[in-house]
Amino acid sequence: MVTRRKLLQMTAALAACATLPLPAKPRTGLPKRTIPVSGEKIPLLGMGTWLTFDVGDYPMQVERRARVLKTFLDGGGGLVDSSPMYGTSEKTVGLALKQIEHHGELFTATKVWTPTRWLGIEQMENSLGLWGVAKFDLMQIHNLLDWKTHMQTLKEWKAEGRVRYIGVTTSHGRRHEELEQVLRQEPLDFVQFTYNLLDREVESRLLPLAADRGIAVIINRPFRRAALLDALSAKPLPPWAAELDCTSWAQYCLKFILSHPHVTCAIPATTRVDHMQENLQAASGVLPDQATRTHMLDYVNALLS
Repeated sequence: MVTRRKLLQMTAALAACATLPLPAKPRTGLPKRTIPVSGEKIPLLGMGTWLTFDVGDYPMQVERRARVLKTFLDGGGGLVDSSPMYGTSEKTVGLALKQIEHHGELFTATKVWTPTRWLGIEQMENSLGLWGVAKFDLMQIHNLLDWKTHMQTLKEWKAEGRVRYIGVTTSHGRRHEELEQVLRQEPLDFVQFTYNLLDREVESRLLPLAADRGIAVIINRPFRRAALLDALSAKPLPPWAAELDCTSWAQYCLKFILSHPHVTCAIPATTRVDHMQENLQAASGVLPDQATRTHMLDYVNALLS
């Protein structure tokens, strides 16, 4: 019979296990793309944290996100993207990193999302503490909020070595015109925007412009906040999907994005280890050529029309 004292001891032991560093596994490689401004290469698949890592102060939820992050890093992933806008996501990333023995090719990317210079500086310094890092690889201006003010700060921080790269982001098509102006006039290292099988406006101007300007491209919302996967879930994958090492709609959607020559990295978000493994397989398998990409698009359009 388990006594109350024994039960308390077992509970304490389980809680302690949740805070132990997760053991490292041999890491596998993913295809990499070059950051034009430096020549550095980063893995093609990144990881987003919007909604998925906003778990509050719940240790078991943090531990589950740590396993997702560990799966990502063990699988050869690199860029992890967050923002102060994402609730407790930055804090969760920091706590999860403490549970992982080795961080592999971790490439830290977050954002500034507040008006005025001094609030921006305060927010970025707070993000450093939440992540538990000395400096960020990439600092981005989130949704262009007060971008002219923050751009000056980011340039200063880069010159001082406090960040390695700087960039801007948007997840809204209505800001594309302003984003294009920023790309043309500012010395950016990265830009982040939305691109997927249904949202392809960036193909005509922003993707070519980024390539011409030597700016690395991060793709957000690859599944259109899961709406794309929901719309396709009951539809059959084409028989030729197997030729692309593709066994799910998530992989199909990711392969379409990752195969674009001007895309540097895509950042799908997930709360599940199995979904992370699925995403990693999409990046490590065969990627379609341009003719196949057109075929993929035509197939989806026919299903959803």
